[in-house]
Amino acid sequence: MPHIVVSLLKPLLVAVVFAAGLGAVAEAQVLEIGDDGQVTHFNGPARFTEDGAEALAAPAPLATNAADDAVRQQLSAAASEFSVDPKLVEAVAWRESRFKQSARSRRGAAGVMQLMPGTARDLGVDATDMTQNIRGGALYLRQMLGQFGGDVKLALAAYNAGPAAVRKHGGVPPYAETQAYVTAILGRMAVTGAVLAAPALGVSN
Repeated sequence: MPHIVVSLLKPLLVAVVFAAGLGAVAEAQVLEIGDDGQVTHFNGPARFTEDGAEALAAPAPLATNAADDAVRQQLSAAASEFSVDPKLVEAVAWRESRFKQSARSRRGAAGVMQLMPGTARDLGVDATDMTQNIRGGALYLRQMLGQFGGDVKLALAAYNAGPAAVRKHGGVPPYAETQAYVTAILGRMAVTGAVLAAPALGVSN
């Protein structure tokens, strides 16, 4: 009888998690019951996949040097200005550039928030100026949240792959880079205790 219960529970658990459209990230004290009845505990962030749960590496410790603290202050101010969870803005900035305004990508993305030239132009900001770069990134996150009904997961996918790709695929695009990007940021937010939902403010462009 216990084996039957376990066999029924595990597919149900996986099905519920996958209803969100992407391998979900969970916080501490995650529990998985295997087909053999063995119980596995995950004391850090974990992701559920169709094959079961797997532990995720904990994000790098938050730096405390003065330069990073100055960046965090600007990230917090921009998040407040555009009504975005500051931990979301900070997690994106960390993933994009490790808080380095000097960061440049091969595709031309620049600054702390890694704004593409066209995106910076549309937002009316100078991506080479750190304050404007951070404000532009926070504003763009606000816009993506507005376009996708406050869904943080879809907003992150749109920040990485573009809103057109999210609409085309009806969710997080099946791009390895984008899926890893979303998973990493949600994992970092879970560890830092961020709220993983945000109200839409009707911003659509």
